[in-house]
Amino acid sequence: MYVPTPGTLVVDTSREGRVGEFRGTTGPYWSLRPICGGTEWDAVPEHVRLATPAERLSARTARENARSRGEVA
Repeated sequence: MYVPTPGTLVVDTSREGRVGEFRGTTGPYWSLRPICGGTEWDAVPEHVRLATPAERLSARTARENARSRGEVA
């Protein structure tokens, strides 16, 4: 099974298409971090796919907007 490199943006389909940054593995799960900050979560690898270019752009734009509001360091 393909395992992304840390920092890769992925989508957790079991969480309504939530975009996260791949952080690593924890046992049988993948650790993901929200793109705009917050609590990391564990995802089942079978429910995770690579983010599309449009999803990556949208997530990065959301992060930059949050950063400009002072919500993300």
